[in-house]
Amino acid sequence: MTKTAFADAHAPQTEVHAEPSDSIDTMYLTFPIGTELYGVSIGVVTEIVGLQRIMSVPDVPRYIKGVINLRGKVIPLMDVRLRFGMPEKAYDDRTVVIVLQVSDAPVGLIVDGVNEVLDIPASQIDRTHSFSGAEGRSLVMGLGRLEERVAILLDVNLLVEDDALMPPATVEA
Repeated sequence: MTKTAFADAHAPQTEVHAEPSDSIDTMYLTFPIGTELYGVSIGVVTEIVGLQRIMSVPDVPRYIKGVINLRGKVIPLMDVRLRFGMPEKAYDDRTVVIVLQVSDAPVGLIVDGVNEVLDIPASQIDRTHSFSGAEGRSLVMGLGRLEERVAILLDVNLLVEDDALMPPATVEA
C-alpha cells in the first residue's frame, strides 16, 4: 500500500498529485467523516479547495448546501455528513471541498478534511452487496482493508445521483 500525502490540504487550492502507480484505478483519496475513514477514486477528483463563500439555492435537499463559483465554473456542493444522515457540524479550518468530475459535471463534496491518497489493490478490497438498499444499490462500493483500519470506498456516481445536483435541462423552443 502506497501513501501519498498532500502538500497542504488546507491551503485555498491544492492540485491532486499522486505517486506513480501501476493503475490509477487502485488509487483512492481518503478523508474522515466523524470517526470513519472514507475514500473516493482519485480518477474523478480534480482538485481540493478550501471552503469559500457558498451561495444558497432554494428548494434543494438539506444536504445540498448551495453552489460556489470556482474560476468561472458554478459547482454544486454536497455536505457529505448530511448526505449520510449524520449530525451537522460547524465548518472549521480543516473543512475542505473535494471537487469531482462526475458524468461530465463538476460536483463538490464538503468533508471534515482530507488524509492522503492510498494505493489499495483490488485484492485488499472486500466488495459487499450486503449494504444494498431497497433498490439493490449502495453508496458503498467496497471496504478497503488497510493495516489497522478500514476505508469505506464510495461509489461517487450513486453518491451524487440526484436531480438537485444536475444542471437544469436546456429547454428548446
